[in-house]
Amino acid sequence: MSLTAYLHTQPQLADGVFIHASAQVIGDVHIGNDSSVWCNTVLRGDVNRIRIGHSSNIQDLSMGHVSHKSASKPEGSPLLIGNYVTIGHSVILHGCSIGDECLIGMGSIIMDDVVVPARTMVGAGSLIGPGKVLESGYLYMGRPATKVRALTPEEIAYLRYSAEHYVRVKDNFLASET
Repeated sequence: MSLTAYLHTQPQLADGVFIHASAQVIGDVHIGNDSSVWCNTVLRGDVNRIRIGHSSNIQDLSMGHVSHKSASKPEGSPLLIGNYVTIGHSVILHGCSIGDECLIGMGSIIMDDVVVPARTMVGAGSLIGPGKVLESGYLYMGRPATKVRALTPEEIAYLRYSAEHYVRVKDNFLASET
């Protein structure tokens, strides 16, 4: 795994975190217990912070970045990812906020200041433009993404299941390293 400091700020990993050897985690990045960062993913917390909760997974070829702080925007746009979140393959997250128990489908792009609240699903290949605030409990799809329908109880349960499955997978990887 490649953990790289930026301006003397080193990534911080909690217990049970798995970072694949090909991933890059740079700067002000904090990753919570039992989370995982998979093959060829880049998390670059150079000009602002990245915070990832516990039991979340960022899958292969994904990229997470931030926007810098400025006079007109003192907080900039950090990247905030909650607990039990699944970020699919090749997702781009830029300065957005993802709530607990969400699933972001493969190839999606979520831009600055977007808020994806808890228990929301974003379908594969979706684009969510800057500043959009989604509504919890719904499926969003498209380019640009629109609200398609309410999630079923089974789909809501799947959001947590998906993240818990990746905790088991990362535990297998960690066990094989010893």
